[in-house]
Amino acid sequence: MQLSVVIPLLNEEKSIPELYSWITKVMEVNNFTYEIIFIDDGSTDDSWEIIEELSETDSRIKAIRFIQNYGKSQALHAGFKKTKGDVVITMDADLQDNPEEIPALYSLITAEGYDLVSGWKKKRYDDVLTKNIPSKVFNAAARKTSGLHLHDFNCGLKAYKKEVVKNIEVYGEMHRYIPVLAKNAGFRKIGEKVVQHQARKYGTTKFGAERFINGFLDLITIWFLSRFGKRPMHLFGAWGVLMFVLGFFIALGVGSSKLYKLWKNIPDILVTQNPWFYIALTIMVMGTMFFLTGFLGELILRNQQNEKRYYINKTLNLN
Repeated sequence: MQLSVVIPLLNEEKSIPELYSWITKVMEVNNFTYEIIFIDDGSTDDSWEIIEELSETDSRIKAIRFIQNYGKSQALHAGFKKTKGDVVITMDADLQDNPEEIPALYSLITAEGYDLVSGWKKKRYDDVLTKNIPSKVFNAAARKTSGLHLHDFNCGLKAYKKEVVKNIEVYGEMHRYIPVLAKNAGFRKIGEKVVQHQARKYGTTKFGAERFINGFLDLITIWFLSRFGKRPMHLFGAWGVLMFVLGFFIALGVGSSKLYKLWKNIPDILVTQNPWFYIALTIMVMGTMFFLTGFLGELILRNQQNEKRYYINKTLNLN
């Protein structure tokens, strides 16, 4: 199979039929062999019923329905597990991503050997204050932190080699950082392509202002995990030892000063009245706690088990 198109959605009953027709038209013109995998992330409208109706006439439509809303990352994770295509395309269901971009994205993966190609919505039709400006700030921070020079990390329209989606773990709210996850997994040829962005035709956006706060928090998380996720002792242990040694030498200095004054019969205050004694003690205790944190992190890492992160209610045309 050439292509798998993975589409997470939430309450997009009006968009689904039009998106399906548009995708099938593009696929037929380009003679692609394909499957379309819809992931219904707990919709409360008629989205699932519409997908069921479409699947009755087209077996290439496959679908997963979550028992409740778990988020876009979990939807993508479930979809990636079921893909069979050599190239995987992800896109949103709100008609803001243009299916006409699929052939060019496919060519970049197959002909030019990219592992992942991310869309770049250079010209956007979103609100400037609530989306465009925060998005620019967010993307600038992501570029600086990750070392990946992409303009639009959060664009839903992306193309992947099959090996990429089968070897990355998209969890929490990490769908924004799939290129970073791919890079951390060892896939180095990551590029981007300017894609056409379209104004939302139906409904309203499912993402509020909190997505930017969560995005920056996730950025810190992924930075930490990419550098120390497999070796927490290298961070916490190093800082713990450094702080303990620093506290020890401060305490040694306080003790040496006390002994010197006793030897010279110089009047002095009690050790417990010296603020440096408590500073040294605090630093040593904090160093010990950092070291133990790193040690516990190593134990947890070596004994962790994959937990169930979502529950599937129904599936269509999936083994």
